[in-house]
Amino acid sequence: MEMAERKGAETGEREQGSAQAVMSLGDSWEHDDGAGRRPGDEAGRGVVDAFGQTMKTLRVREGLGREEFGRRLGYSASTVASFEQGRRIPLPRTIDRADEVLRADGLLTVWKEQVERAQYPVFFQGMAALEKEAIELVSYSTLVFNGLVQTEEYMRAVLAMRCPILDQETIEQRIAARLARQDIFDRWPAPLLGFVIGEAVLRHRYGGKGVLRRQLEHLLLTGQKRNVTLQVMSLDCEDNAGVDGPFTIVTRKHGKKFMYAEAQGTSALQTDPEQTALAAARYGIIRSQALTSRESLELIEGYLGSL
Repeated sequence: MEMAERKGAETGEREQGSAQAVMSLGDSWEHDDGAGRRPGDEAGRGVVDAFGQTMKTLRVREGLGREEFGRRLGYSASTVASFEQGRRIPLPRTIDRADEVLRADGLLTVWKEQVERAQYPVFFQGMAALEKEAIELVSYSTLVFNGLVQTEEYMRAVLAMRCPILDQETIEQRIAARLARQDIFDRWPAPLLGFVIGEAVLRHRYGGKGVLRRQLEHLLLTGQKRNVTLQVMSLDCEDNAGVDGPFTIVTRKHGKKFMYAEAQGTSALQTDPEQTALAAARYGIIRSQALTSRESLELIEGYLGSL
């Protein structure tokens, strides 16, 4: 799925300053969240298989059937089977609960970090870690709303329109992964989050009027958070530094920046300090050209009232 520069993701994780970008061919981050909650590659599958076998061994040791174990976790027996067979990846809180139920004394929780990384392809694992550790994340969206501010309904509508089409299980897995990313809003200390959205995105009625109405309502609530800046790039604006398309910039502690961009099934994580600095400057210009936060919220309220 990715080109030879795959090792650049690891470079980004170590915060080295070499000038390189990680390119991937396949599912993109914003639209598909890597591989949802399936193992992202063969190495990831090995981790998930080993975890599943460990869970099964501990369950059998406790004399619990899949149905009873699933009931205690809040899942069906078939979902437990999927966990044990490495076909699905449990959430971190599920691993914590399983460790408690099976009296594993940490034998399962020690896997949490590796299992969580395994849901992403290698090229995206670095970006997933960056997002979790961001002190600032800003994005410019021109096609769809950023995944961090999407409602579940909107996610489902967008994923259902993919061509070639996705099977229902894949859609559900990717929705779960995308919703999990929205934990960024509940983190403390709260990261600074900025979203500039092209006005055309507000008009696309993906999924119908009702879906868009609830998406705009959610957007208004999100824009009222103290650590969130929400702006709209007006269709009437005669200048736009973002004509090259959508992108996201993540800043970690000590000011290290990373830029992520995608288009037509390709994605790139840029680690070159010069390029990320230019992207940050470009985003600053885009912000200055967009409507103010107050004007943007008023515009969104106007669209909402017209639906």
